[in-house]
Amino acid sequence: MSELIQVVVFRLDKQRYALPLAVVERVVRAAEVTCLPNAPRMVLGAIDVGGRVLPVLNVRRRCRLPEREISPADQFVIAQMPQRTVVLVVDEVLGVIEGAASAVVGSAQIVPGLEHLQGVIKLNDGLVVIHDLETFLSLDEARALDQAMRQEADEQD
Repeated sequence: MSELIQVVVFRLDKQRYALPLAVVERVVRAAEVTCLPNAPRMVLGAIDVGGRVLPVLNVRRRCRLPEREISPADQFVIAQMPQRTVVLVVDEVLGVIEGAASAVVGSAQIVPGLEHLQGVIKLNDGLVVIHDLETFLSLDEARALDQAMRQEADEQD
């Protein structure tokens, strides 16, 4: 029996992407995002989720997709990075799929240098790109985000 992988699949434009189910906390409706001055370009701002101020990341920028305003129909995926909880803006969450771990092709096997991707999973109806939240932000982006979040917290006090 082969090992299975579970991923949460979401859509940006017509492309499907995924995150490992283990890192996804929950999915919520899109909400108004408060701007975070001095945050890295990947960060749209922050939202309050149950008393926690969480940074909102723009997956479109990482995937080099056209920018667009957040719509009320969009969804936020709240997920765990190694150092923090973050919110990812997606067009639509399609659900959870389970596949054989052997169906995942690692990003290094596709094109070297795709640090923010874990790989792709091959499904009957095409490929799904799996993001790696451990490397989603560069070290510089993570530092700038920490600084912007501290600055926002200081202004709230």
